[in-house]
Amino acid sequence: MTQQEALFKYLLRWGDNALILSHRLSEWCSYAPFIEEDLALTNFALDMIGRAQALLKYAGEVEGKGNTEDLLAYRRSERQYYNNLLMEQPNGDFGVTMVRQLFISAFEKDLFTELQNSRDTTLAAIAAKTLKEVRYHLEHAANWVIRLGNGTDESHERVQKAVNDLWMFTGELFEMDEVDRQLLSDGIAVDISRMQERWTGYINDVLQVATLQKPQDEFMQTGSRNGIHTEHLGHLLSEMQYLQRAYPDAQW
Repeated sequence: MTQQEALFKYLLRWGDNALILSHRLSEWCSYAPFIEEDLALTNFALDMIGRAQALLKYAGEVEGKGNTEDLLAYRRSERQYYNNLLMEQPNGDFGVTMVRQLFISAFEKDLFTELQNSRDTTLAAIAAKTLKEVRYHLEHAANWVIRLGNGTDESHERVQKAVNDLWMFTGELFEMDEVDRQLLSDGIAVDISRMQERWTGYINDVLQVATLQKPQDEFMQTGSRNGIHTEHLGHLLSEMQYLQRAYPDAQW
């Protein structure tokens, strides 16, 4: 695998994470518990759309085959997406969305902190801009998980169930493959496997304050590095890509 091929896949991975999660969060628009949170989640989705656009645009440039960010977003099939499985999980209730966001943003904070030092200056610049947004996303999600965990018996029970149900998707966040290893040796990628201990420590601290229990590390779902996903991604893409598929190359 050439460095160009590896970098293309690496950029797709993080671009797809942002794209798929942005779509999930956009589904809350007009459905959030109250107006302020409706605006917050919509703005989170917009932050991630901007990140996805930057990463997928750069991926197209690196690939060198004329693919724009729009073509990469809307013209690929399910097996050609490389987002982590956690990103595509349904929103569920508000507690599920906040737990999912907590797990993701805690990971992304460490990821983009380190990617700021990448030898690839374009990737480093995207990471620096993204980090400012991720810090707020993390603070917001952690505050809500703590608030719900310490709320009513029902809110505590629901958010604990969300932690239990989503935990199986967290191990995959720290998996390394040949793409990571090649770019790590080139000073472009970061070693995400060594972030897990720090991530776990932070999540433990939040769960403890929220009076929630961390699940046991048993079975972990995986497969996204090879384009293997849960059933939810196909349904998501059928909605997200509908207009482009129905009217390809349309000019408005």
